[in-house]
Amino acid sequence: MNLNATLLAQFVVFIILAIFTAKVVWPPLVKVLDERAKKIQEGLTAADRSKQEMIAVQKHVQSELAKAREEGQKRVQEAETRAQQIADDIKHDAENEAAAIIAQAKAQAELQIRQAREELRAEVANLAVKGAEQILKREIDAKAHADLLNKISAEL
Repeated sequence: MNLNATLLAQFVVFIILAIFTAKVVWPPLVKVLDERAKKIQEGLTAADRSKQEMIAVQKHVQSELAKAREEGQKRVQEAETRAQQIADDIKHDAENEAAAIIAQAKAQAELQIRQAREELRAEVANLAVKGAEQILKREIDAKAHADLLNKISAEL
């Protein structure tokens, strides 16, 4: 075999192989590589978009948490205010009730004092009548002298 012929045959086979590879094998291979690069780029874009959305959601969550805390503090403050108002109302009602009980007790005491005075007047009048009876040594008719006895008891 001739070295030149072998080299020429190898060169022709290489050219045919290169043309075959360039026409048949290379385009699908480039297409697959382009599709893979496109998918990777889409994945990176989606990851960036997801990252931005996650940041926005985190900001929104922080905002909502701050609003919830503020609302909770507001409700606690309102509850404390309402509790204080209820306590003040109860205290005021208790003071009013105590004042009413004291007024009622004073009225009852006044009534008892009046009743005791009336009883004392009646007893003093009876004692005066008995004393006068003994002084005069005669019996005084209480019914006949009712006006006089009423006048005496009013003076006492």
